[in-house]
Amino acid sequence: METTTVDAPQRLGPVRLLPVLALLVFSPIAAESLVGYDDTTGDPLALLSGLFIFIPLYGAPALLLREAARRFGLGWGGVLAVAAALGVLQAGIIDQSMFSQDYRDIDYWQDLVGSTWIPAFGLAASSALTFVLGHMIMSFTAPIALVEGLAPRLADRPWLRPFGLVVTVVLYAAGAWTVLAWHYKTETDHASAGQLAGAGAVALVLIGFAFLLGRRKAASIERRIPPVWSIVAASAVAVFSFGLYETWTGVAITVIVLGAMGFGAAYFARSTAWGRRQVTALAVGALLSQALTGFLAIPIGDVDPFAKYAHNTAATLLVVALGWWALRRTR
Repeated sequence: METTTVDAPQRLGPVRLLPVLALLVFSPIAAESLVGYDDTTGDPLALLSGLFIFIPLYGAPALLLREAARRFGLGWGGVLAVAAALGVLQAGIIDQSMFSQDYRDIDYWQDLVGSTWIPAFGLAASSALTFVLGHMIMSFTAPIALVEGLAPRLADRPWLRPFGLVVTVVLYAAGAWTVLAWHYKTETDHASAGQLAGAGAVALVLIGFAFLLGRRKAASIERRIPPVWSIVAASAVAVFSFGLYETWTGVAITVIVLGAMGFGAAYFARSTAWGRRQVTALAVGALLSQALTGFLAIPIGDVDPFAKYAHNTAATLLVVALGWWALRRTR
């Protein structure tokens, strides 16, 4: 990945705004709507109104991460590290779900926490892993990779000018503050000062790791890589593993499967044959897994079964259509 000049957006003109808008909208869809876990599932008006909160909360940081990666030459390892940091901030500080034992009065929250509660940290390993990985992959990295696949000619350049960066930062801050204020107003189970400090420290370490090591590039070598369809399938299976069981066995399975997937991707990424199409395939597999998992999810509240399965079907078709288009454009 080549570092681009800061004045590149001026040369791109208004066309650069199309992928900007696509990422702002698709990131919250991937984060909140593909699975269909909330009581807004199957309600188009509620889903659209939710974007007023979720675009600042997910779309804005996804766009800032993408801009930082292109301006400072971060590889995908660095992008994943910053995305994980954003996930820690979201679940640990902004909505504080990571440290909650009774979040939003959700009936199955105790099952989600499961048997992996760690009293010393005041969190459950299973849910913390699911939240951070979910945000890292679904909220940020996969949407970035998919949208860049849809606009491959613009993928290596910054899209925002300085004014756009400032507006995006303000948008993210406003969204985060709104959710944090809502949490303190409506919830009684809040993170302690130590938990907030710990989450902040972990996020800073991940960001530091990304910028210290995330720009290193290994030399490319001649190496055969798997076909695109198998990359999509492997990514879908790997992502399906997280959050499958709220037990220590489930945590171990998630770590092993995703660790193997990460190692495999890094191994093949050194090949001269590896490119944007393969990165797009990883994103498509992850997003497809998320959409298909929605058919198994039980939404919060009273959601009509027909509306639920219509939502799941539409989400899956959306991913299939965008994924097919992106893979064609990156051929």
